[in-house]
Amino acid sequence: MFADRRDHARRRQAVINANPGLQERELIKLASLAAAMAQSLTRRGVPEPAAALTAETAVAVFKVAFARWLDAEEKKGLADVIGDSLDELKTLSAGA
Repeated sequence: MFADRRDHARRRQAVINANPGLQERELIKLASLAAAMAQSLTRRGVPEPAAALTAETAVAVFKVAFARWLDAEEKKGLADVIGDSLDELKTLSAGA
């Protein structure tokens, strides 16, 4: 979905970063996404609080990976950056 839209996404993010109201709206959208994912996981039999933890983690990984993808000079795809971020999280959590 974002593959050919990096420049647009960068411009969009710059506008959001410059406007506290849009930052708040973006956070609300991400929170709503996490809530919807948690509900979906619960419907699939994942117990709470594991469903909420998984959904919140997924949103956090996406948020960090998206920022990395926007800032990257290389043309690595968003899916690859998300994968790298997940790998980093796994490494960090294995050492905890």
